[in-house]
Amino acid sequence: MSIGLSAMTETAYYILLSLVEERHGYGIMQYVSSITDKRVSLGAGTLYGTLSKLEKSNWIYSTKEEDKRKYYLITEEGTKVLKSEVLRIEELYHHGKAVLLDGRE
Repeated sequence: MSIGLSAMTETAYYILLSLVEERHGYGIMQYVSSITDKRVSLGAGTLYGTLSKLEKSNWIYSTKEEDKRKYYLITEEGTKVLKSEVLRIEELYHHGKAVLLDGRE
C-alpha cells in the first residue's frame, strides 16, 4: 500500500498501532482485544500472516526472540503509513459526521 492511495485493513491498522511498543504475537492479540473492548479478536493465522506481510513491506521488524516468542516493533516507514491512515480515517469521520449528523451536505 502506498501512503494515501488505499485503505488499510482493520487488522493491519491495529497490529501497527500495537507495535508502537515492542510486543510479541500473543501480546499483540491481547492489546488489540483490550483497546477494542474485545470487538476485534485476532486469530493466530490472521495475526502471523499479517505480521509477515507487514515485515515484508518494511513497516515492522523483528527485534528479538526469547523463549520461542518473536518480538516486533514498528519502523519509521510503518509509523508514516500509520499516521497517514489515521488522517484518512479522520477525514472519513468528519465528512460522514457533517453529512449524517450535522445535517450539512
